[in-house]
Amino acid sequence: MTHARTLFDLDGRTALITGGSRGLGLQIAEALGDFGARVLICARKADELERAVTHLRGRGIVADWIVADTGNAQSIGALADAALLKLEKVDILVNNAGASWGAAAEDYPLEAWDKVFNLNMRGLFLLTQAIGKRSMIPRKYGRIINITSIAGLRGNPPGSMKTIAYNASKGALVNFTRALAGEWGPHGITVNALAPGFFPTRMSKGVIEGIGEKTLAAMTPLQRLGDDEDLKGAALLFASDAGKHISGQILAVDGGVSAV
Repeated sequence: MTHARTLFDLDGRTALITGGSRGLGLQIAEALGDFGARVLICARKADELERAVTHLRGRGIVADWIVADTGNAQSIGALADAALLKLEKVDILVNNAGASWGAAAEDYPLEAWDKVFNLNMRGLFLLTQAIGKRSMIPRKYGRIINITSIAGLRGNPPGSMKTIAYNASKGALVNFTRALAGEWGPHGITVNALAPGFFPTRMSKGVIEGIGEKTLAAMTPLQRLGDDEDLKGAALLFASDAGKHISGQILAVDGGVSAV
């Protein structure tokens, strides 16, 4: 019988994390790396990636970085090439890179809609397709973790956020996760999603400041926002053998907001 502690062991595993230079992506990189995974992070800015990798290596994590814009379809092939060259295989793919744009639905710019969907869905699909076809399906093994949002599970209360494209793209990612889990399950690949609530990140900063951290916390059953540790355990579950029989699931990490 396997000791329960070893179920979370990621020694010998590799992980590619998009949007991994800061925020939730960096937190997930820490979690997977702390449990033994070799981590490769990508984002658009080299200076942020360098700082993040220095930080990860300071924790004893084997880490590297690649500059890539996953919102640009033309760059996905090069990213997949570089990732497989550096890692040889990708065991865990964390689709974390994302964008939002606030505007009233009746005046929402098409440019904004396309920008959000190109990153949040189109680029995510192309990268997942490339890594799945070239690394996971041939080896009959893979863990895919999509970072959606509770905004993909519900609408926005009147007078709060106006993020129609973000909500729509994250809702699409929810069912993308379910559909891919069904299709790629026979290849030994699990596909799951984490749906964070409000975590203080650069992307959520404006919303949190606009509504107020105390107000948002008061609307949360646990009376707090997410912190730097709250996504790690869930990500580790989906990435490791502890979650090997979990697929097609959307786990909200939101302090109970989506339950009320």
